[in-house]
Amino acid sequence: MNSEPLRLSFKLSFHDETRSTELEQILEDTEAPYFTRIRTASWVELKLLFHLAAPAVIVYLLNNVVSMSTQIFCGHLGNLELAAVSLGNTGIQMFAYGLMLGMGSAVETLCGQAYGAHRYAMLGVYLQRSTILLMATAIPLMVIYIFSEPLLMLLGEPVTIASAAAVFVYGLIPQIFAYAANFPIQKFLQAQSIIAPSAYISLGALVVHVLLSWLAIFKWNWGLLGAGLVLSFTWWIIVACQFGCSKTLRLHWMLSQFA
Repeated sequence: MNSEPLRLSFKLSFHDETRSTELEQILEDTEAPYFTRIRTASWVELKLLFHLAAPAVIVYLLNNVVSMSTQIFCGHLGNLELAAVSLGNTGIQMFAYGLMLGMGSAVETLCGQAYGAHRYAMLGVYLQRSTILLMATAIPLMVIYIFSEPLLMLLGEPVTIASAAAVFVYGLIPQIFAYAANFPIQKFLQAQSIIAPSAYISLGALVVHVLLSWLAIFKWNWGLLGAGLVLSFTWWIIVACQFGCSKTLRLHWMLSQFA
């Protein structure tokens, strides 16, 4: 595939290029004192890293707040519901989250290498391969979710709490596949320093999630299953927005080929 038409979609932002040029000029200025150069270059580098890292930190914080808000809402239903959601979030959901995030992080490494080597056509290939791999991984995880009640009872949890947690976890099954789609996309964008859009999307998704959770739990009386389904739906909103808002992502998804 000819990667030249794709080259324009993957340039660093003007802000980052300016910072990099400024850093090089500082380090190459041999007339300035050594420690002055180090101090000035360190400050420029810190500003550059903050520009890249701050949105990523915000994304992870907002994603955690999404799960936390579900737990808070369900806590108003009673102690049993609070215990069930806490167990489902920390015991079952976090296992899938950590596994998917760890596997999806490989995309950032591979795409970063391809981007640095100007092999732009491979970016979409890595994205698609990772998505397929994580979707396949989601299937055995789904089995764990389905049999979460006997698994929790096997770990010594009371029957009532295990049963209630299982109901909540059933609603999280679609979330597994949202993880499988989200993390490759997220790392694909981060490898190219496209981070800010994910932060805006996560903030918007949090607002929608709080509203839908309030409706599902207090107005529609959907209970624990509804809380889990709303959480899953919120993650699919994040996936759809990231895919829909990124021309770079859509372009490479359509043009990439399986090597």
